[in-house]
Amino acid sequence: MFEVNSEEASCLCGSVTITATDINPKFTVCHCSTCRTWGGGPLFVVQCGTNVKIEGHEKVGIYNSSPWASRGFCSICGTHLFYQLKKTGGYNIPVGLFPKLSGLVMNMQYFSDKRPDYYCFSNETKEMTESELQTYFSSLT
Repeated sequence: MFEVNSEEASCLCGSVTITATDINPKFTVCHCSTCRTWGGGPLFVVQCGTNVKIEGHEKVGIYNSSPWASRGFCSICGTHLFYQLKKTGGYNIPVGLFPKLSGLVMNMQYFSDKRPDYYCFSNETKEMTESELQTYFSSLT
C-alpha cells in the first residue's frame, strides 16, 4: 500500500467521517451492474486497506451486496461510503470522497466485459472480466 498522511472524507450531511492513512493512488473502476445501479455509473475507488477510522459508525448502513463484499452508506443522506471485502476487511472508498488526493492514476477496470457501450475511457489500464473476477473472488470466500 501507498502510505499518505491521513486523509479525511465525509458524507454529504457530515454525519459520517472517514479517516484513511493507507491510500493506494492507483485507483480502480468497476463496471458491474451492482456498482452501476448503486451509483448510476461506474464506481471509482481507491484501496485503503484496513487502517480506516469511521466516526459516526452508528449512521452507516450496510448492504451485503455479494458473497465477498458489503457496501456502506450514510443512513441519513445516502452517500456511498465504502465497499468492504468480507475476508480481509479491506476498504475500497470512492475517490470523490477525498477531495485533496493528488497523483491518482487509473490502474484497473473490473467487469470490463460488462461496461456499457455508452461510455469508454481513453486510459490504458489492466482489465478483468466477470469470469476472471468470479474466479478471483471465489478464492476469498
